Amino acid sequence: MKRILLLISGVSLLICVASAQRLPRTAVPENYKLTFAPDLAKASFAGDETITVRVLESTSQIMLNAAQIDFQDVTISSGGKTQKAKVTLDEKNEMATLAVDSAIAAGPASITIRYSGILNDQLRGFYLGKDDNGNKYAATQFEATDARRAFPCFDEPAYKATFDITVVADKGMTVISNSPAASDIPGADGKKHTVIFTTTPKMSSYLAAIVVGNFSYIEGSSDGIPIRIYATPGQEKMGAFALEMAKFAMHYYNQYFGIKYPYGKLDFVALADFSAGAMENTGCITFREMLLLTDEKNSSLELRKVIAIDVAHEMAHQWFGDLVTMQWWDDLWLNEGFATWMSSKPIEAWKPEWNLQLDDLLGTTRAMDADSLASTHPIHQNAQTPGEIVELADAITYDKTAAVLRMLETYLGDSTFQAGVNSYLKQHAYANATAADFWRAQTQASKKPVDVIMPTFVNQAGVPMAMVQTSCEGGSQKTTLQQKRYFAGREQFEADNSELWQIPVCLKESASGSGKCELLTQKQQTFSSQGCAPWVYGNAGAEGYYRSGYQPQALRAIAKVEGTALTPAEHIMLLSDVWSSVRVDQAKIGDYLGVVQGLQSERTPAVFDMLAERLKFIYDNLVDNSDRTAYQQWIRQFARPIADQVGWEPKAGESLGQRSLRARLLFLLGSIGQDPQAVAVAAKLSDQFLHNPSSVDHDLAFFALQIAARNGDQAFYDKILAQLQDARNPEMNFIYQQTLTSFDNPALLQKTLDYTLAGARSQDGPLLLGRLMRNPQSAPAAWDFVRAHWSDIEKIGGSFGSGATVEGAGNFCSAQMQTEVKDFFAAHPVPAAERTLKQSLERIGDCVDMKNRQGPDLAAWLAGPSGGSVGSQSIN
Repeated sequence: MKRILLLISGVSLLICVASAQRLPRTAVPENYKLTFAPDLAKASFAGDETITVRVLESTSQIMLNAAQIDFQDVTISSGGKTQKAKVTLDEKNEMATLAVDSAIAAGPASITIRYSGILNDQLRGFYLGKDDNGNKYAATQFEATDARRAFPCFDEPAYKATFDITVVADKGMTVISNSPAASDIPGADGKKHTVIFTTTPKMSSYLAAIVVGNFSYIEGSSDGIPIRIYATPGQEKMGAFALEMAKFAMHYYNQYFGIKYPYGKLDFVALADFSAGAMENTGCITFREMLLLTDEKNSSLELRKVIAIDVAHEMAHQWFGDLVTMQWWDDLWLNEGFATWMSSKPIEAWKPEWNLQLDDLLGTTRAMDADSLASTHPIHQNAQTPGEIVELADAITYDKTAAVLRMLETYLGDSTFQAGVNSYLKQHAYANATAADFWRAQTQASKKPVDVIMPTFVNQAGVPMAMVQTSCEGGSQKTTLQQKRYFAGREQFEADNSELWQIPVCLKESASGSGKCELLTQKQQTFSSQGCAPWVYGNAGAEGYYRSGYQPQALRAIAKVEGTALTPAEHIMLLSDVWSSVRVDQAKIGDYLGVVQGLQSERTPAVFDMLAERLKFIYDNLVDNSDRTAYQQWIRQFARPIADQVGWEPKAGESLGQRSLRARLLFLLGSIGQDPQAVAVAAKLSDQFLHNPSSVDHDLAFFALQIAARNGDQAFYDKILAQLQDARNPEMNFIYQQTLTSFDNPALLQKTLDYTLAGARSQDGPLLLGRLMRNPQSAPAAWDFVRAHWSDIEKIGGSFGSGATVEGAGNFCSAQMQTEVKDFFAAHPVPAAERTLKQSLERIGDCVDMKNRQGPDLAAWLAGPSGGSVGSQSIN
């Protein structure tokens, strides 16, 4: 499953509740024969099921997972004897016990169940949705534990079986499932038709899929595999970009994995109502509309990146997750982290000009931020209940794992790592595997101690920091690395800790400019090299999953030459490392801003993404009102010369990077720096975009509209709302929704708050509330609104909406708000967001501590000569 990216929200999106237990291993399924007859008008469905099982030991009862299922008739057949089964439901644990009078012998048996269920409005299990034309459809979303809402089953990933799916639908309805249709039979009454699908390969229950509704498609093929993009009629042509990406990725993956795509056909389905970003059902991948459909000629580069990443991510799952599936959810990272890492590879080959490896690095730094909390968790984390499983789908499982895999690939070499991947897939195809299986395959392929190195990153929580100290002795460079666990909380960082990592580190010396790689296995180690250098950069290539800490004089030396001596990737990691030192008082805020000032010659958009994120944090949380004007002036002095060079008007033949950089400069100058010229440009571009969206680059328009909205009046608000209500393009819908959250006017802000519950789709409302809670101008009103409407938020969003809100609260930065958040969620617990609440409270506390310590230093720096001159260096 693809989490929704930061373009929308950082919230995790596996949706489930309750406290289910594991099934006893009494029987294992071999085949499901399933017939579904959905009634969209009545929001219900009838089901008929036969499960062929292998009974492992003589027993008089078999337990299945089931939730919101009405059992009507159940029989169990074995040894030529059929018995009627008594059904006992355990609603709390979502189980059904099927008991018979005579014991069932070990060996083959079959369970036949006639039942009914509901098409719920919770975007999970078998649910009812509605497209923009008002047409209803039924769709499934089963990960992690919701297949049991559509059919009684062994709803655990290790219970793989084949599926024979049949759907009886209204005449004219499109029916899509995991495998190709074998037949489509008109009903005798002319009102229905029955679609029978071919038998699937063995797969886990959470990967089964059914979609029934009004859909149209475009199609293509790659390596002989038919590929279709389905959407609401009239929108299917917006799937052309995704189709081209899918065709390229199909061929790339077939070559990389050495195993041809195993599912015969591949369908992508865009759904108007869908909780996650996307879901990797075998042969039938479902998406939010915005993450699959786009008008390629007019869409933003960022959206095209997101769509390409999502397509590549879900396709990677067809091998890593579907063909080979984790044994249990504690190894969810084997699915998600690998797909996150792998998704960049075909895109880098398809669109090298996108420099996607730098976007990956931004994901690494965000994972490090999450991993710097005391309330983080190991990549491999025990999870039993659905609530525990849902919390695993976060930056650690996705982005940290991807970063660790990139580090391992660099350490082993690309071809060696690929050989290990291919060996793992071939050994466990159509079966299940564990982390140990993967490390074993890599160890055997590389003959290196992967099985010793990787557990230190997978089985223990946290991110290591390597403190870099250098000295020159007799013409020889001595570089001492001292490792310890990094915490964003100052007191925890200063305390002793016992964690020890096996870290592949690469050092870059100013004298040679090249990287030297070593394995750091002890708390402190010294490495020698010929010649002496004024500085050593601690993470050459920025491939390592660790932070680097520098002595003040070394940081001064790096800052003086960073513009030419470091790569853009190394700039990003340096900015992240210095910021981490500032957070724990190992450096001052002026040190960080001095490093920023050394980037006057940098023109890489991803570097400015990192800059914008940190400089906005400073603006929102560290700058006192009395210093705000000085800080805005410093922002203008830094960014204005770059903007003057880039210009606000697009130039013929300019690169995509130039366009992206222009958008980020507009944000820096217009949103943070309050530069009058940038604000005027934003107003002009907003007006132009509202009249003709194709006349303005959408990356630029996204920020321009938000800047214009800050001081926007009722008339401007009404224009945005009118455009939103008429929008049929998913990207336009997103842009206008985000603009609604950017108004500062209290009355207009209240209208947006009301819209989150009364106007937005249920999957969008909580995300918009989270955005409103991130903005200091709207946060107090948004928090009041959340508390006043909590029951409504829980209803529309379920555990997803509640979790998004809990995460949004982590952006506050006051002791009072920390207390209010703690007290409110103590009274209104969210079982699927217990860790998220701990992390939010921790983030608030760390922000308050940083504000108290670094705020006065920032004020002094802004008042001094360094703050008034971008050309000066401020590291003392």
